[in-house]
Amino acid sequence: MTIRLSEIAERSGVSISTVSRVLNERPGVSQQTRRQVLTAIDVLGYDRPVRLRPRAGGLVGLVIPELQNPFFPRLAHHLEIHLSRTGLSTVLCSQTLGGIHEDDYVAILMEHSVAGIVFVSGVHALVDSDPARYQRLMDLGLPIVLVNGALAGLDAPCVSTDDVASVQLAVQHLEHMGHRRIGAALGQLRYVPAQRKRKAFLEIVTERGLVPDDLDAEDLVETTAYSVQGGQRAADALIDRGVTGIVCGSDVMALGVIRAARRRGLRVPEDLSVVGSDDSQMMEFADPPLTTVRQPAEALAQAASLEIAEQIAGSKPHAGEVLHRPELVVRGSTAAAPEPLSPGRPRSR
Repeated sequence: MTIRLSEIAERSGVSISTVSRVLNERPGVSQQTRRQVLTAIDVLGYDRPVRLRPRAGGLVGLVIPELQNPFFPRLAHHLEIHLSRTGLSTVLCSQTLGGIHEDDYVAILMEHSVAGIVFVSGVHALVDSDPARYQRLMDLGLPIVLVNGALAGLDAPCVSTDDVASVQLAVQHLEHMGHRRIGAALGQLRYVPAQRKRKAFLEIVTERGLVPDDLDAEDLVETTAYSVQGGQRAADALIDRGVTGIVCGSDVMALGVIRAARRRGLRVPEDLSVVGSDDSQMMEFADPPLTTVRQPAEALAQAASLEIAEQIAGSKPHAGEVLHRPELVVRGSTAAAPEPLSPGRPRSR
């Protein structure tokens, strides 16, 4: 229903220009006058603009990709803790293959007048994602925050792990332990973090002279699914190229790399060193305990929670991406490089 400003002005006893200022949230209107105008809108049966609707109990939607990767439940847990400290409650929306799409979750959350939405590694993390889907929410005045994967063309607040630093920490660790043939098992290049890591890996191995004479830099990178099976497929190809250490795009992929190595009769870390990414729960109890680059889950959650809470309180969003530095956690899946083999000879026995 189209709102007629003259009707609202007459009902609330104010001028049309004052009604316009209230609807557009412009300054110069007292709280009492604002309440009069909003009450008139309700009495006349008009739907308030989304940004002027009361928020349902300070409810914030958490839209995450899935729960199988242990990192996402861990991040959601920290988000719930930090949001609760600001008086906000959360509703978790997790996606599964063939299940409810992110856009459908957004529609459901909007129907329930949530106070804001935090998107974790969602559609915004896809390289070809259309920023319009998020711009529409911002134009409606809905507070949003993106986590991991800034979207080009969108001035939305985003907090991310520094993917370049993550790769640098992993490669430098293996290099310091004597490895000169280092490979990378990364996620699909349709994801922004995977593209960033691939670019960073190619740059660092080239700059540090870690590209073997019998290979091109691109031969040291395999991109597959973020899964055990994906890690296994990547490892099979990289081991055939004689690598002695593998940097992985996730801890789950790292477990697949270890499985592939063992199926070939290789020992981890004596024959092949493996570095994960995320520091998912229970990785210290893996066999062997996994060396990994820890994503700063609590720092990401704290930053995202503070941003969404400030927006809900009326502050303008802080546009742009803020990077948080990861941390190398050394455990038992990495060791000194084994004796070199002849070029091109696979490390299977």
